[in-house]
Amino acid sequence: MSKRKTAAQVEDDLNAAAVMEYLSTITDPRKDRTRLHSLRDILVLALCAIICGADGFVAIEEFGRLKESWLRTFLDLPHGIPSHDTIGRVFALLDPKALEAAFRAWTRAVAQLTKGEVVAIDGKTLRRSFRKAGSGVFVHMVSAWATRNRVVLGQVKTEEKSNEITAIPELLRLLSIKGCIVTIDAMGCQRDIAATIVQGGADYCLAVKDNQPKLREEIADVFEAARHDPDVLGTMDYEETHDKGHGRIEVRRCWTSTVLDDLHQAPLWPGLRSLALVEVERSVGDKTSVEQRYYISSCTDLSATKALETTRAHWGIENRLHWVLDVAFREDESRVRAGHAAENFAVLRHVALNLLKDVQGSKVGVKIRRLRAGWDNDFLLQVLGSAR
Repeated sequence: MSKRKTAAQVEDDLNAAAVMEYLSTITDPRKDRTRLHSLRDILVLALCAIICGADGFVAIEEFGRLKESWLRTFLDLPHGIPSHDTIGRVFALLDPKALEAAFRAWTRAVAQLTKGEVVAIDGKTLRRSFRKAGSGVFVHMVSAWATRNRVVLGQVKTEEKSNEITAIPELLRLLSIKGCIVTIDAMGCQRDIAATIVQGGADYCLAVKDNQPKLREEIADVFEAARHDPDVLGTMDYEETHDKGHGRIEVRRCWTSTVLDDLHQAPLWPGLRSLALVEVERSVGDKTSVEQRYYISSCTDLSATKALETTRAHWGIENRLHWVLDVAFREDESRVRAGHAAENFAVLRHVALNLLKDVQGSKVGVKIRRLRAGWDNDFLLQVLGSAR
């Protein structure tokens, strides 16, 4: 039986993974004379507390006071535990771009993406992060999710009076996506975004809806022609899957084509090599619905099987990231909002989520893992040690 790690041994693991090293590279926004507590101590304290269930600054302070003797085994804390007001001010002042850069660098060090990894891009609004009641201005984060590794790769905030269309290229340029397949819903079906993905050495699979009416119409005509012409249909690949559960029967059918001769829009889209039609038929009781979705891709070898796997993998960002943030981390209930605090807190939630998902041997969900980390110092050390 292996011995449990001490806090000092976990400190070595953390240094090996450079998580503390990356946090230490962030410039402290405070003046020297006001720094009773180091930025490193505050960020590591906050990360530990968030892992253990803290959802605000008061909870972080309370966690620190109850765990102070344990925290001192790897933090300096020369003036004890900082107050919640101090922690809140630091989060409000801290440059979120610096924290996000440290997060991405750490993630690259601990998460190795394999060729063909599906990287899903999607946005999420922090619903209680408005600056002023009734203003309608919320913090909206666009995140990248590695569906196979199940880790957050990075995130950026959309600027006010802007949207995901401008934020997605910025995020893509910050990530190492070479060899991956990037999936985005219909809002991200933009030529500039397609070009950014191809320039990054990756492939794309983009949903096409009514925001690209001409492209959608032409793709629909291609697949409609195949229904009536066996020769056209013979150039396409086909796959069908069946799922049954929870009182629902779901049939997924997919056709892919690499013949783009009749697609006049094709030359306008950088790297476009293939098309896909995914038809989903759902039966619940005596009711049946059929939905068709169209996709464009830069993959030269997009088989129907691969297209089904890729498009289905995209929804992992909703089920395994956004849903977990809402249910296990109560993100939509968070009232952290002053200055840059909401954005910075969101980044540390992503760090905590990556660590909690990487724990080996634990079969319970993220919410229970947070509780267990708060109850059991040894398990918390295991979570922190999973940063390797």
